Amino acid sequence: MTTTSWSLLEQAHNALRTTIAEAAEADWAAKTPCEQWNVAQVLRHAAGDQRAYAAAITGAGGPKENPFAPAAQAPGAPKDLLESALEVAARGFATVAPGAEAVPTPLPQGALPAEVAVGAAALDAAVHAWDIAVATGRPSPLDAELSERLLPVARVLAEPLRGFAYAPALDPHPADDATAELLRYLGRDPQWTR
Repeated sequence: MTTTSWSLLEQAHNALRTTIAEAAEADWAAKTPCEQWNVAQVLRHAAGDQRAYAAAITGAGGPKENPFAPAAQAPGAPKDLLESALEVAARGFATVAPGAEAVPTPLPQGALPAEVAVGAAALDAAVHAWDIAVATGRPSPLDAELSERLLPVARVLAEPLRGFAYAPALDPHPADDATAELLRYLGRDPQWTR
């Protein structure tokens, strides 16, 4: 496993890695908070997104399929698909220096400051880990600390991506913790159940 100096990305990758490690064969067809995708499609999308971030940085190792049109069936080796994507992303981000002003990303916004670019990849991995966890009846991998670190990134990135990558924000509730606040801001219902 490749590591980087980016603890936020490591934490998000580990959330996704742990969630997939716990998935069972029967889980791949389950519906998810991503209304049009099952668990297999969210996995394929999340892996493709991590590869897209790496390819934007390094020029190599891009997605093997369109992350926004993922196949509905589970890949032959789901854990291997994910692990190879996380490795490529970790290697790519390991080349990014803290404080770099213009890190290439696959986002419509283009190059972003290093901390925002890393946060964008982490946000993608962590939120899709949550999608898969709740779809498969497992506990949320998003804890308060991770959610608090991701919320500022979400506030920078989400608005231009509404209707494409994110649904409209849901109204906040007074009792929301950091995770519920993050999920609602990204258009997800923190109480979603399968």
